Amino acid sequence: MANVVKSKITESLKSVLPIALTVLVVSVAFTPISVSVVLFFVTGVVLLVVGTALFNIGADTAMTPIGNRMGAKLSGSSKIWLIALVSLLLGMFITIAEPDLTILAALVFDGDAGSQWLFMGVVAVGVGLFLVVAVLRIIIRLPLKVVLIVGYAAVFSLCAFVPEGFLPVSFDAGGVTTGPMTVPFIMSLGVGVASVRGGKNSTNDAFGLIALSSIGPILAVELLGIIMNIKGISYNDPAIIQTIIGVGDSRGVAAQFGIGLGKYALDVLISVSPILVFFLLTQLFTCAFSKKQFVKVLIGFLYVFFGLTLFLTGANLGFMSLGYKIGEELSKLFGGGLLIPIAMALGFVTVRAEPAVYVLTKQVRRMSAGAISERAMKLSLSIGVSVALGLAMLRVLTGISILWILVPGYSIAVILSFFTPKLFTGIAFDSGGVTSGAMV
Repeated sequence: MANVVKSKITESLKSVLPIALTVLVVSVAFTPISVSVVLFFVTGVVLLVVGTALFNIGADTAMTPIGNRMGAKLSGSSKIWLIALVSLLLGMFITIAEPDLTILAALVFDGDAGSQWLFMGVVAVGVGLFLVVAVLRIIIRLPLKVVLIVGYAAVFSLCAFVPEGFLPVSFDAGGVTTGPMTVPFIMSLGVGVASVRGGKNSTNDAFGLIALSSIGPILAVELLGIIMNIKGISYNDPAIIQTIIGVGDSRGVAAQFGIGLGKYALDVLISVSPILVFFLLTQLFTCAFSKKQFVKVLIGFLYVFFGLTLFLTGANLGFMSLGYKIGEELSKLFGGGLLIPIAMALGFVTVRAEPAVYVLTKQVRRMSAGAISERAMKLSLSIGVSVALGLAMLRVLTGISILWILVPGYSIAVILSFFTPKLFTGIAFDSGGVTSGAMV
């Protein structure tokens, strides 16, 4: 196991180091930063490297085997209502505990606990319902692109009725629900279902669950905006940023990281608990795992817990403060013109350190028998995220409606699905979900 940990740390160092160097170069060149912010950043880099390595080990030994086995058991049932009910509950429980969703709810409804829980509940129901759709699609062998077209047609039809100020929140909700906890489980669940019910198309049908699970929360939040008539939302600056900027010595930095580790450990414990409970119940009633496999999975959960705790602490405390300062300073230079190229550079290097991207690229390589390499996947995702962030900064600078970017983008993606192999359609739309995780 020591060799595995060493190998994973080396791998995560290669992913995180380019981000750290890029951020440092940008900050030195354009942003006056305090010593405390630098200390936060360096400490965050160390936590990211170790946390990413531990999380990846845990995903391999716990999340993926559980999802595969549970998917196979679920699809083996002849009772459609039972499959639908379990899929709905799985989607809701995993989503409500997703750390990314908690962060988004806090940014949008800062200080309003009732609105935060309503928002998270609506998003969870959306994911649960579309996870049902995704699983049943595999079982009845309905083409993925048909469901995607219907789903996004509904999404963009509702855009006409959603208050424009709330519309971007709807699409952000679709992104944050596919974070480090949700992706490994849902993706491996799809592989398990497809292996039993997919027939000849089992490899093609293994992908697409993430894509469809991202549509549900968009529709759900759009409906929330229409029903509640929410006119507009402005993301609130996280309070931790001002605390970090005000910290002036190493003892203060250590104290803040100590507080952060405790906070995110609790968040991760809440996130892991639903999957752990489902695993224990499945093992109790089906004995799906041998005693040795059972112990191995439990150890994997520990790796996930410690890895994700370190990762979220490093990302939120180490990177968020410096990212905030860089954005603030760059917006003052040359009319904000530097935001576009620098955002594109950061997008290119950041996506490689995203835990969910690791899960997707490994699953793609395995399901394609090595025909699609992890290196090729990461390169294409890096380019895609780079272009997307450039467009996002362009929208910030010009103030154009988000629909001028989203409608052509999704239209092109759907049209391309008629010309690409079926396997690539699922991978492509899944990629859109996994690249919008905690690191990004």
